Amino acid sequence: MSAFALAPLPERAFASDMVSYRLVAMPMRYSPAPGVVVNAIGYNGSVPGPVLRVAHGQRVHVEYVNRSSIVTAVHWHGMVLPNAMDGAVGVTQAAVPRGGRFVYAFKPDPPGTRWYHDHAGDMGILRGLFGLFVVEDPRDERADVECAVVFHDVPDFSSVQAAMMGTSRAPMIDPMDSPEMRAMKPSDKMGDEVRYLAHCINGATYPNTKSLKVKVGDRVRLRVLNASGTQTRYVRLAGHQLRVTHVDGNPVPVPMEFEALRIGVAERYDAWFDVRRPGAWLLQGLSSDPLAFQQAMVVYTPGMEKAAPLSAPQSLEGVDYLTYEKLGGGFAAAVDERGITIRKAFTLGGGAWDSPRWTLNGATWPNTPKIAVRRGDRVLVHFKNTTDMDHPMHLHGHVFRVVEIDGNALARPLDKDTSLVRSNGGTLTWIFDADSAAGRWLLHCHNEIHMMDGMMTEVDYV
Repeated sequence: MSAFALAPLPERAFASDMVSYRLVAMPMRYSPAPGVVVNAIGYNGSVPGPVLRVAHGQRVHVEYVNRSSIVTAVHWHGMVLPNAMDGAVGVTQAAVPRGGRFVYAFKPDPPGTRWYHDHAGDMGILRGLFGLFVVEDPRDERADVECAVVFHDVPDFSSVQAAMMGTSRAPMIDPMDSPEMRAMKPSDKMGDEVRYLAHCINGATYPNTKSLKVKVGDRVRLRVLNASGTQTRYVRLAGHQLRVTHVDGNPVPVPMEFEALRIGVAERYDAWFDVRRPGAWLLQGLSSDPLAFQQAMVVYTPGMEKAAPLSAPQSLEGVDYLTYEKLGGGFAAAVDERGITIRKAFTLGGGAWDSPRWTLNGATWPNTPKIAVRRGDRVLVHFKNTTDMDHPMHLHGHVFRVVEIDGNALARPLDKDTSLVRSNGGTLTWIFDADSAAGRWLLHCHNEIHMMDGMMTEVDYV
């Protein structure tokens, strides 16, 4: 079985009100692919870190120790929690210094597939500080097999520095026929692309990724996280449809089947499939990178361990892949704006060649315009993307509803914490309720280059 296969929580796990973990950030060397040796930082000696699990309603106590060479903190992505526990250095807490310790204690909410990662501004995610966090929902249907699948990439740090200056010559590696490739113009000079040395699933590259053993008749749940620093991922299980039930851990209005998932940076999808026949199949990321074959793992039935697995082409031509529009049931006549008390519009800009600036309304963090709210406000946030890159925009401490895309209202709004705003004039609108704990909550692009280069602001309770 895969090292990330999730056994059902035993009954005794639900008996306690508190679950305790210890996370230690520590330097490590590992080889995710032949000829690639990485000086990384991992939680508890692994990349990704351990899968943390609690039952919804339990409290969690995490003793965090920083034994790395950088200052760090832990952000609990997708969680609605006390502001002081959010883990955003310089906003909700001081950095945990080298040799330092910090205790996080909160009740994880809402239930679903969440994750945790560094948020101290010293490239902690790119170095390996991330992991999956599952808050078990007792209302969920039960799977016969459940597996955590973390897609992530190992960067060439020299290209990271060039990307931050807008001078990287690393190519785009999105799959052919993807929206990213179709949006490219012959004159485009990206400048912000990172070159990656390896593309991994759960810490390894194919054929050394751990396999997942299933049997005919099984209903399998995949909890899929895109922990890449910059890359949107397209994920396909050869020979199968994937039934999506949750986005960013939140139930979708109507589950739908797709041939492939489109997963922005920091997004999560819960995807199910039925094992109807014996065989071996690749669960893989699709890409135009020559190293695309690395990001795959085998799913197989007994007796098929040594069979050549069925794979899918590294292209989206003719593939029915997930989009917000499809999952949201198409379009409605108009956005339901009842109860809106605050409206805020952001223009996503910057990204010019030879420029270290990605902007909100022409400014970079910390000089970007903020959103001031009072408890009980209902807030509409509208984004317009004038750049040639999609932006995965993330709001800390809240769940928002995606209600509009490119001027069209969704028939079934999607509850999320991170959402892609399309490049070259694309628009997207959120609505959220200001009902979280008082404090400062970051709102930023989750592409690490764009965030570090200034595309960040905050929601402030006043």
